[in-house]
Amino acid sequence: MTDTSVCDWRSFLLRWSGEWADSLPEDETRGADDEAARQARWLGFPPASEERIAAMEERLGRRMPPSYREFLAVTDGWRHAGGFVWLLAGTESARWHANASGLAYTFDEYLDEDAEPEERREADIWRRGLQLDVESDATYVLMDPEEVDEDGEWAVYTWASWRAMPPERHASFAAFMRDVYREFHSLRSHGGAQEPVFVNDTTRTLDARVEDARIEALRGGWERALEALDEAKGYGRPRAAGLGDQIRRLLGQTHMVHFDGLATDPRYASELLPVVIAEHAAHSYRGDSSLTFPLRGGDEDLAALAHAMLDRIRGGTYRYTAAGPFGEAVERARESARWGDTDGAWRALIDAMPLWVPLGPDHLAPLGWVADPVLGPLLTPERGRELLSTPRGGQSGDTPGPSAGLDPGGLAWLAEPDPGNNRTSYRFVLVEGVEPEELPGRLADTDGGGDGGVLNAPMTWWEARRAWLSGRREFSSYDDRALVAVGRAGGGWSFAFDGDPAPFDRRRFVSPAVSATAGARAVVVWSGLRTRHRQPFFHLSVARDGAEQYSFTYADGEVRSSGEIPAALEPSRFFGDPEGGAGVERSLLEAVAEEFGARLPRHALVNGRLHTFVTRSWTRPPGDGETYAVIRVGSGDSPPAAGEPERGDR
Repeated sequence: MTDTSVCDWRSFLLRWSGEWADSLPEDETRGADDEAARQARWLGFPPASEERIAAMEERLGRRMPPSYREFLAVTDGWRHAGGFVWLLAGTESARWHANASGLAYTFDEYLDEDAEPEERREADIWRRGLQLDVESDATYVLMDPEEVDEDGEWAVYTWASWRAMPPERHASFAAFMRDVYREFHSLRSHGGAQEPVFVNDTTRTLDARVEDARIEALRGGWERALEALDEAKGYGRPRAAGLGDQIRRLLGQTHMVHFDGLATDPRYASELLPVVIAEHAAHSYRGDSSLTFPLRGGDEDLAALAHAMLDRIRGGTYRYTAAGPFGEAVERARESARWGDTDGAWRALIDAMPLWVPLGPDHLAPLGWVADPVLGPLLTPERGRELLSTPRGGQSGDTPGPSAGLDPGGLAWLAEPDPGNNRTSYRFVLVEGVEPEELPGRLADTDGGGDGGVLNAPMTWWEARRAWLSGRREFSSYDDRALVAVGRAGGGWSFAFDGDPAPFDRRRFVSPAVSATAGARAVVVWSGLRTRHRQPFFHLSVARDGAEQYSFTYADGEVRSSGEIPAALEPSRFFGDPEGGAGVERSLLEAVAEEFGARLPRHALVNGRLHTFVTRSWTRPPGDGETYAVIRVGSGDSPPAAGEPERGDR
């Protein structure tokens, strides 16, 4: 039975009984009752007459739900309802539970004054339920006479303490029997080596559906495929879980997605093992010993490969590769993504999808790229659906329309509140006619020692910040070096962006625009129009070939400017309304984007991984008579007392 209802109880129960009998080892020791059932190929009993059913209903004071009555008319009880209920009640043994187990008190203890009505109703099932389990492995089966649908069917709840889960609900008695039949199949499909191979008409039908679902998925029909695979997975059919997990992972699901042994199969390990390892690495609270679960079935060589891969993923050095034309597209996508063009990177991948070749018959889509630190952030649920809807692997089908890009373009998105409203101040440098990898040579403090002139490997801003701070031993109140992410800003521009700058000090601020413009043009923006607990400010400066062309700074309620400012950027157009706030910020950013034809990639800056480096200070050194503080951490020639800042004068 693989549909959602029981249309013919007798044929369904005969099939179940025959499959059960055929699944038993010939030399297994069985009780007399089970042996008689095996020989008769019948797990049931004689049918209950209408008089017996009516007497039962009179004893219990309720008319039984239709599917249970129909069941009783075929068999007055049932053996081996799934793997944990050994005898199911007939007309004589069904009884009101009436909290005989005392479990109502246990469930009541978990309720508080804010408990939902549904939670209270579940707790009360132990008082009002009709108990159907007669012999079981500490498993209760209760029909709920107060939860009745339009067809008169009662909901059924099952619960076992060893499952450590809330009671499981089944819509009706027929649904319950379908579910425990599925449980029987699942347990037999994962049986031991000494048991007979579990093959029958039901398994053959389901296995054929799995293969059809595989082809359907490659044609782009992932929704129909996943529905069929999930049904087959419930019956424990091999391949179903591994194929379904590939679809689920591209939809953004990660919980219990292990690919059911495919990740340890040498044919598929290069694609699926990185995904499993990356999910493990993303949860640093897990000890590495927990890797043994997804790696079960693998040999020592695979375990060594997995731990080496874990080191690369944690270090941000894992790099996904693929063969053939699709592999070439992967390299183009990485090059775009590492400089911030995540929309272009995605199009490179998706346009090459029809050229992708699976590694074997159980491979539905490329997946290893999800673990790549540069390519992984490209995935969203919408994009996952687009990939899954694209015909591939030699199959034909309808090509889906392109998913919407993730970057809004321009600069105005910076004025929108981010989750948590943390980005209230930011600064960036745009340099025209210069590649991103050239920016450290123009903006970094290469004379101060260290590796300020070197681009870091792509990483999130928080990863880069943690790495930068972990190596610092001295902090100064006059030093304002910035950790910036770099990339391409469209129209021939490159950018360096700092999303968490130090407080703005107009008296000591030095724009990096001039120093960045040898043979080029540069634009510097520093916005703090939404800063908390400080006066709002905004700075714009533009330089070309080592000389400032114009600039203005709005701070302390006034504007100071120099040079000939274009009309579109004239400060008087924006500053005047003290309540302007985000509206002024958006207008300013729109004007800057329009004037210079530049943009910043939101998705890459917020969710992606970009190259970073540390700029020279954005403030001048302290002048004569100005005081400052220096904090040194760790060893030094003359360290101050622990935690005590050193004061300095010029």
